Amino acid sequence: MEPMTSLDSPTAPSGTASSALFARALEVTPGGVNSPVRAFRAVGGTPCFMSSGSGPYLYDVDGNEYVDLICSWGPLLLGHAHPEVVDAVQRATSRGTSFGTPTLLEVELAAEIVDRTPVDQVRLVSTGTEATMSAIRLARGFTGRELVVKFVGCYHGHSDGLLAAAGSGVATFGLPSSPGVPKGSTAATVVVPYNDTAAVKEVFASYGEEIACVITEAACGNMGAVAPVEGFNATLSRLCREHGALFISDEVMTGFRVTRSGYWGIDGAVEGWVPDLMTFGKVMGGGFPAAAFGGRRDVMSQLAPVGPVYQGGTLSGNPIATTAGLTTLRLATDEVYARLDEVAGTIAHLVSDALGAAGVPHVVQWAGNLFSPFFVDPAEIAVVQNFDDASRQSLHRFRAFFHAMLDQGVYLPPSAFEAWFVSAAHDDRALDKIAAALPMAAAAAAAARPDEDR
Repeated sequence: MEPMTSLDSPTAPSGTASSALFARALEVTPGGVNSPVRAFRAVGGTPCFMSSGSGPYLYDVDGNEYVDLICSWGPLLLGHAHPEVVDAVQRATSRGTSFGTPTLLEVELAAEIVDRTPVDQVRLVSTGTEATMSAIRLARGFTGRELVVKFVGCYHGHSDGLLAAAGSGVATFGLPSSPGVPKGSTAATVVVPYNDTAAVKEVFASYGEEIACVITEAACGNMGAVAPVEGFNATLSRLCREHGALFISDEVMTGFRVTRSGYWGIDGAVEGWVPDLMTFGKVMGGGFPAAAFGGRRDVMSQLAPVGPVYQGGTLSGNPIATTAGLTTLRLATDEVYARLDEVAGTIAHLVSDALGAAGVPHVVQWAGNLFSPFFVDPAEIAVVQNFDDASRQSLHRFRAFFHAMLDQGVYLPPSAFEAWFVSAAHDDRALDKIAAALPMAAAAAAAARPDEDR
């Protein structure tokens, strides 16, 4: 989630189709966008309106080409408009767009998720927010408890109870982080610093018998790429088990992107622990609105219609979305994941080398094949481990870097607090274009001053 900034609302300059569209959008849509980070508030300037995508490239309404390093914030594992995904979706559309009944595709997508992960059953929904909201309701219903433990900087969608900000102290009851969220909605949320095992133990020592669940991003991508320290997720799983709470691993972002089994394939599968519930999204929809939550059979059996915990959705398991997701997952072979790792590694090292050559203080971090640079002084912060560390970035340097890359045809996440994404379609031409853009962008970051807003 994009942190709020003090930048004034951008005004659309004249002379481009994107500028004209943004001016029109501002009249009919709050902020001119349908998700806040797209508005460029964190970097300044006018957002680019895209008209098409192909492979690793985006094309805006002015005809400019960009190497895409957000990939729709994760779903496009195979790149834009992959021929087999497009063909499958076109054939599915010709059979009907929505039925409101069970379909074979729902069963096959659920089976594919179960095959790739440690969950026994899944329930399909439409968004990641819906998945995490439903998983928490289920955890509360299963345990008969109310308290939810979450971590500062981990984003789990925009449901009221999860829009909780930390107060003072190491572990605090949540305060609403957005107007419109009642205090009562976050009063049962305990907010803890990420990667702080001692703070989690303190919470369980104080409230262990009241805690319904702990929810965490399997690896963080919403404060930049911040991986859990070794053993952190394993400790969360153990503490939940010892105190009768449920451990919810949010893999909406990392699920099926960083490995065939998501981030759990990197830590849980190796360390020998299993979350009680998991949430999925993005890649499993192949670019369409689709998400899911799943877990242990005894927990999932508490869902309606077999159990008392209600959850439902008219477009859940939509046949177009399930087609796109199923096709994407079936095409996500070991070779695809190897290519993702290779491309991410190449780009990350190119970025670090360019910034280093320009004398820009930074660290580059990984969470599987998610990565991002942090514009921090490595002498002070050698490893970014939590949101407090990430917040100490020189944001003016990122803004200058972002716009210099954009001007040269490379589209980065328009916020310093987001992970970068690649696809298996990123080819040598795309990598060469990134490499050519980096020296000028690094020089712009080096020359940037804190009082210079674009």
